[in-house]
Amino acid sequence: MRDTTGGTCCIGLWGPLAREVVGEVSSDDFSNDGLKYFRAKKVVIGGVPVTAMRLSYVGELGWELYTSADNGQRLWDALWKAGQPFGIIAAGRAAFSSLRLEKGYRSWGTDMTTEHDPFEAGLGFAVKMTKDNFVGKAALEGRTEENPGRRLRCLTVDDGRSLVLGKEPVFYKDQAVGYVTSAAYGYSVAKPIAYAYLPGEVSIGDSVEIEYFGRRIVATVTQDPLYDPTMSRLRG
Repeated sequence: MRDTTGGTCCIGLWGPLAREVVGEVSSDDFSNDGLKYFRAKKVVIGGVPVTAMRLSYVGELGWELYTSADNGQRLWDALWKAGQPFGIIAAGRAAFSSLRLEKGYRSWGTDMTTEHDPFEAGLGFAVKMTKDNFVGKAALEGRTEENPGRRLRCLTVDDGRSLVLGKEPVFYKDQAVGYVTSAAYGYSVAKPIAYAYLPGEVSIGDSVEIEYFGRRIVATVTQDPLYDPTMSRLRG
């Protein structure tokens, strides 16, 4: 066993035309049956050996494409050239963050830390309390998705334009009750988005206020994810 992290690079190819792009530079099967969601396989793209993982942190069809660092530029150039007829875009961290918030994906260290349990963070689906034992089970005994004292909630800004940065206090019925963890403008849903920890009794549809440099910004607690809640685009 050896650690290859320092010599490995990754390029994410995502979007509704991702299959069309990769099909220009690879003869491997990237269909839904050829590479199912949350699976990985060895492929060749533009002559570069790649490990393709069928997952996405941006909520669109596509893959994380891993290769050796010395082949990174070659892989990028092949995909970039193949994508020109399809309007490919070189998107950065800000786009990445915006898209993952639209999809409701949490970020470790930002939206959840060791101070939060998975039920509070909206990740109860990842915990199987019926298992005989696992690290942390004792600490979760008696906790469920139905009774958390606080929840990570999705907020959409009512005026459609006011942006916050994160860590701002959130007020409910004029009382400071939580704080913003992550925020960005959601270009697919055309409104600013924020995630915040709020008391369990705060429900979908309730109105809250985010204090931003002394100004109160009105927002609404909204069911998440905002984008593709059925996962049809991601799994298609």
